[in-house]
Amino acid sequence: MHPLSQCWPRPDSLAGLDRLVARARVCWHGSMRFTLETVASPDQALRAFTDFSERRLQTWSRTLDPRRYELREHGDTWAIVREASPGSPFWVVCHYDWSQPGEVRWDVVESSYGGGGSGVIRVEPLESGGSRVHAEWDATGGQRGQRALIFLLYNGPIPRLLPRVWRGALDRYAASGGT
Repeated sequence: MHPLSQCWPRPDSLAGLDRLVARARVCWHGSMRFTLETVASPDQALRAFTDFSERRLQTWSRTLDPRRYELREHGDTWAIVREASPGSPFWVVCHYDWSQPGEVRWDVVESSYGGGGSGVIRVEPLESGGSRVHAEWDATGGQRGQRALIFLLYNGPIPRLLPRVWRGALDRYAASGGT
């Protein structure tokens, strides 16, 4: 069952601004989904998403704040990491898992906003070379004072900008040899 299906009033029964306000007030849930194509091979894309060395800060320099990045634990197919975006008031501690071929999953285990969330990235090859990346994640809960910011994060320009930023990072990773 989709998390919004239990909201009242049902946001999908309302229109325009009323729908957005109802969703922000009642549901405390944000979700983001997008697909992008990159010149990076599937192996390179997966390596970029699962490289928790210092290179991660270079690869994802536009989306990771180095002052708030902290690798807490790491294994062959998992990592626990504290991350934040530059300029964002929020940080999260995520448990990443890439034990399934072609995908990276994460769960928020701690956050500055008091909520949780989860996500998945699936990578598949393109016939012409490169790869297609499907990304989706959600944020749930949160402290009352943070909910409006979380709502804006998921319903503002970020969902349109992030695919371009990720594609740029993956393309640069591939151009640098991606190893």
